[in-house]
Parts: sequence; structure tokens; C-alpha cells
Amino acid sequence: MRALQRLFAILIILCSILFVCGAFVYVYSMFTPKSDGGLFVTSAGVPTPRSVEDMALYVYLQQHKDELLAPAGSDPTPVRFTISPGELPGDVAARLENQGLVKSADLFLNLVKYEKVGAKIQAGEYVLRKTMTMDEIMDAIQHGLARMITVTIRPGWRAEEIADYLATLDLKDYNRDQFLKLVREGRSDYAFLKDRPKNAPPSLEGFLFPESYNVPFDITNDALIALILDTFNERVTDKTRQQIAAQKMTLYEAVTLASIVEREAVVANERPMIASVFLNRLKKKMFLQSDSTAQYALGYQSATKQWWKSPVTIDELASVNSPYNTYRNLGLPPGPICSPSLASIVAAAEPAQTEYLYFFSKGDGTHAFAKTYEEHQQNQQKYQK
Repeated sequence: MRALQRLFAILIILCSILFVCGAFVYVYSMFTPKSDGGLFVTSAGVPTPRSVEDMALYVYLQQHKDELLAPAGSDPTPVRFTISPGELPGDVAARLENQGLVKSADLFLNLVKYEKVGAKIQAGEYVLRKTMTMDEIMDAIQHGLARMITVTIRPGWRAEEIADYLATLDLKDYNRDQFLKLVREGRSDYAFLKDRPKNAPPSLEGFLFPESYNVPFDITNDALIALILDTFNERVTDKTRQQIAAQKMTLYEAVTLASIVEREAVVANERPMIASVFLNRLKKKMFLQSDSTAQYALGYQSATKQWWKSPVTIDELASVNSPYNTYRNLGLPPGPICSPSLASIVAAAEPAQTEYLYFFSKGDGTHAFAKTYEEHQQNQQKYQK
């Protein structure tokens, strides 16, 4: 009797083992990638579970496969991401989510655990993008510091000068003609570019914000321009925009005025006064008579290799037939003539309250300001060499 009981117990145990094994095989087969596309495939080709312990993570990742395959966003702007020595994968994952580089820190951390690469994440500075998938980011942060290049755009440069400067840098994918083509074609995906006058060119001239940018050496022309425009949008604050509106100007008009101020001013504290002169002349419907606008219209001088002709005579200034020449055309030019500094934009938004209509160079970078033409003539006699 006891022998039969023992045999029966052994049979029950064997049946239980067979049932568990069969269930495992069934579940495993349900989640194993198929040749027709499979249930869980990422661009990096995540393998099937290596052990029974990996099965739970595998099932979890399968359930979130769509999130794994989709990038966190559509903005290709480079995002600098720094990993400190000794930083834990969980902390890295949390900061990736906070910066909008991944949609879920938990999902990213589980992917790292499944791939067993937590110990391979390296400290350093990385350049990531919201358009990268989780497995692309996971791969990137295992391979050290990305090569960066500093790009410095100077206030007062016109678009061609910026393009020429970029050509001197070791940017892998930079193309001068393509860069200028993108600048001249303009963009419509930024609100601050939508208030341009109908007769204004679509160019991004004036909005290529002067600043130093650390960018990956392989940044594309389009991504570089997007980074610069994003910086303009960030630096020109709501307060400044409200002050511009109070001047009864659009942001586009203010940037156009600021670009003239940028080229005319030498001493920083004179910017608000120079802005006031041009605004006073606009109110009185006088010609602005800015030398810089005529120089912009004259364009490149091959003999002297200058973008801004200097010296330039009064006859030359007055003879340039261009809508940008404010010696021949009333009002502001059709658009900015260079990239103004933030200080010049603020000067256009907060001009000095003066009655000045004229200013004349003293020869040392400063100017003599005058309310009347007679005073202006006296300043000319006093300071003209």
C-alpha cells in the first residue's frame, strides 16, 4: 500500500514539473520575437531573455515596446547632458526624464537593467537629442565625451559674415551655401518671425543671436540654426517684448532698429540715446540717414575684402539704390541689417527720452548729440577732421 502511495506521489510531482515547464515554454514562445517583425524589436536589436530571471523584465519591456521605439520629442536641437563620476543609473534615468530626453525614467532604467549595461555608463559630457530613442541614448552614454566645438557669433555681423566664420571651424557637416540658403529662405515655426511686414524678405537676418555656443562637431546646418533661434527666443524676454509693444513697434521692427543701433554705436552706454535719435526721426517722418544701412546695401567689396565699406563718402551713401538705404527711403529698412546684441534690442525697447535728432562722431567712439540741424552743424565743425 505504501509503495503505491509513493508511486502516486512521484507521478504527481512529475506531472507538476511537466506542467510548469510546459507553461514556461508557452509563455516564452508567446513573447519571443518572430520573423515577421516580432513583439519586441528596437533599433538596437534587443535579444530574447538569457535566463529565467530576465523573463519578468522581458515581459515588461514587451508591454511598453511602442514607448521604447518612439523618441521623447521631435526637436532635433542638441541637448548637453553631463554624467558625474559615481552617479547611479537611477539618477541618470531621472535626469534624462527631467530634461525631456526620455518619456519614462522607470522604463529607461529597466531597459538598462535588462541589457546589463548599468556598469558601462560613463561619466562625461554628452550631446543628446530628444529625437533619439531610448536604446540610442543608452548606447550613447556608454561611449564617453562627444567632441564639441565652440561657435561664437559676434554682434553686428551680417548673415554672410556668420557663414564665412563658420566655414573656418572644423564642423563636419557644415556647408556655407546650404547655411545661407536656409537663412535666406527663413522659417515659419517661430512666433517671433511671424510679424514681419509683407514686403520684408523671409530671411533670418537679425535673428541669428550673438552668443557662444558649444555644439557637437557633426551638428547639421538646420540644427545649428534651430539652436541659435531658440536662444534668441529665450534671451529676448517677455518683459522686453512688452516694452517693445509699448513703443508701438512689432518685435521685427524693434530688431530692425536694434540692428542699426548695433552698427552705429561704439560706446555701450550710448545705445539708448542713438535709439532715441532714430525713433524721434521716425516720428517726424524724417529720413533716418544711417550710414550702416547704405553700407549693408553696398554689399561685399572685393577690392578691400570688406562686407562694410569703409571709408565711405556722402555721395556713395546717397547714391546706393536699395530699399535698405535710409538716405533714399523713409522709415525703417525692410529688415535687419545684422545680428544685434541683446543690449541693442533692449535699447530699442527702452530708448532714452530725448529730443535729439542728430548725432556726429567725435572720433573717439563717442558721439555729439544735437536737437537742431544748426547744433549738428556746429558739432560737425568742431569734430570733423
